[in-house]
Amino acid sequence: MSAATYVKFELLRTVRNRRSFFFSLAFPIVMYFLIAGPNRHNHNFGGTAGHPTGLFAPQYYMLGLLSFGSMIAVLSGGARIAAERSVGWNRQLRLTPLTPRTYFRTKIATGYLMAAVSIVLLYASGIALGVRMPLGDWFRVTGLVLVALVPFAGLGIALGHLLTVDSMGPVMGGVTSIFAFLGGTWFPITGGGFFVEFCKSLPSFWLTRAGQVGLGGDSDPWGARGWVTIAAWSVICAAFAMWAYRRDTARV
Repeated sequence: MSAATYVKFELLRTVRNRRSFFFSLAFPIVMYFLIAGPNRHNHNFGGTAGHPTGLFAPQYYMLGLLSFGSMIAVLSGGARIAAERSVGWNRQLRLTPLTPRTYFRTKIATGYLMAAVSIVLLYASGIALGVRMPLGDWFRVTGLVLVALVPFAGLGIALGHLLTVDSMGPVMGGVTSIFAFLGGTWFPITGGGFFVEFCKSLPSFWLTRAGQVGLGGDSDPWGARGWVTIAAWSVICAAFAMWAYRRDTARV
């Protein structure tokens, strides 16, 4: 199997997997409409008449769920790998001229395809509820989110090579929930102290911060610490993914 054939096959197989599409793409959209729909006329989210915030509730929820939805989409690649291992598909791939580098690139590209679809659907849902932002903000938010997803792409591949199909679902759900909680998806993480500093050491915190660019504020939402944190986690997760792949293939 050539690299081009494998990439084409992988992308088509991902699109045709209805179960994966539902849990990776539909779930965040359903949550968005359930939460933002009843607040679609709220232009003073989190404020009072005397202290207006100017925040449009559907916009706030759209940007908040952006990190959650894209994280699920990228990590779902691990579930597909676990399913492939259960039927021996990975063993068959190793009998072809496909190189590990092409394999990793394809898995990452597939995960990013799912994330891109998730982002577009959330944007469309937000626009349907009246969200409007300057064109530059749309591109800036998207770019930062895609960069912040790099560690999660590696983590998804690693988990897919370490876990079985039965255990992948619960583990992925738990990992996503913990990262979302500690990343500030459901509530803002502000102030100081050990808890805040710990949260800022996680990639999910900066993934959430990337979406908050659309709310206005800091010209650089990350600063040096954000870039260093994402870079460090990217290296760690990439090394973790390569170790898990080699460990998995060495057993066969």
